[in-house]
Order: sequence, then structure tokens, then C-alpha cells
Amino acid sequence: MERTLIILKPDAVQRGLMGTILTRFESKGLKVAAARFTKLDESLLSQHYAEHKERPFYAGLVRFMGESPVLLLVLEGVEAITVCRKMMGKTFGRDAEPGTIRGDFGVSRSYNLIHGSDSPEAAQREIKLFFNAEDIVEWQPAGHTWVYDSEDLQ
Repeated sequence: MERTLIILKPDAVQRGLMGTILTRFESKGLKVAAARFTKLDESLLSQHYAEHKERPFYAGLVRFMGESPVLLLVLEGVEAITVCRKMMGKTFGRDAEPGTIRGDFGVSRSYNLIHGSDSPEAAQREIKLFFNAEDIVEWQPAGHTWVYDSEDLQ
């Protein structure tokens, strides 16, 4: 099983899309291992977006991400990072395919609704940035055996 960090950004929160987006992930068979609704401060955001610090959009991104609460999630499943990124769609909503989160709900180049880790290394770093180890719950949904067959779990 692989874990990934998902952030439902301020635009998803303000538009009332949290439940709709979370339902998509759960319906796909991904398990919520941790969740927190919070407002992020500039210090934490500067750590999360450190790789973009020299880019022209950095200041606006940090400001935007701190303007409203976000929903932080740790999702778990087989190839969770790849699955979530496919479900999210291309970065900009008007470029994203219909059927993806951004393709169905986004049109902006600035407001793209959701962040998802792009690699196992990034997921590990990002999860530790936003969650303590004790925040992550080990559990098995009752229907888990109907999501993955034994070959998926090898």
C-alpha cells in the first residue's frame, strides 16, 4: 500500500467541493488514513513550496493557500500517487480532461482546487510536514477485500 498527501485547496473549500472530491477518492477505493481541516500559516507554506521560492508565482501561491482553510488528507491504496494524480487531471482546469477533478470543476490557471504528491519521496516528505505519525490511523475498511484482489496486493 502506498500513501499520498492530498490538499483540497482554498478554492475547493470555498466552493463547497470537499465532500464531492473526497467521495471520488473513496469511491475509487482509496482509504483515508488521516484528515485535518485547518488554516495553514506562512511558515508551513514556505516549507511546502520551498522548491518554487524563486518562481514569479510563489508569493501569490503562498498568499492564496493561506487565505482560507484547506482539507489535508493522507490517502492510501495500491499505487495511490499515480491513481490520485490521474484523478486530479492536468494542472490547469481548462486543459484537464472531463472526468478528472480539475476537468470537471476547474477552468482557472490560478485556482486548481487540489494538490497531490508527485512521487513517493515527495509524499513521504509532505506527509511528515503536515501530520505527526500518531495522526495516521491504521485500519481496514470492511469492503477492502472487494476493492483489491490478491494479485493487487503482491
